[in-house]
Amino acid sequence: MSLVKRDQGLSRFFDDFVNRDIFDWALSNYSSTGTTLPAVNIRETQDHFEVEMAAPGMRKKDFKIELNGNLLTISSEKQDTHENKENGRYTLREYSYQSFQRSFRLPQNVVDEDKIKAQYENGMLLLLIPKKEEAKPKPARTIAIN
Repeated sequence: MSLVKRDQGLSRFFDDFVNRDIFDWALSNYSSTGTTLPAVNIRETQDHFEVEMAAPGMRKKDFKIELNGNLLTISSEKQDTHENKENGRYTLREYSYQSFQRSFRLPQNVVDEDKIKAQYENGMLLLLIPKKEEAKPKPARTIAIN
């Protein structure tokens, strides 16, 4: 029996094409370079949204967070250079460049933009996005009959 090696590039392209939302190109978190995008967890409670992004090795200043209307965008660019010199000549010179951008649509007219908080600790970026009072679910109430 012989094994046939499957063309991973063509297979991955086909899988990505079939599984992608073709009408939402602007919000795609697909990386055409094959790089890994940070994992994100989004949780909604009655009072707020919580966005957790795993991004170890970053610093607070590496992130850019924007809210434009109801589009939340988290991006980062990080550039490092490491050089070793002996007698004025390079023995080793390495460059590193990392960047990503993730975008998420929040429900319209729900977010209280002025109260958004973000913190980065132990490799985890956490955003707390409060909801407007009028967007929060109201408790059940009894209506009196006249």
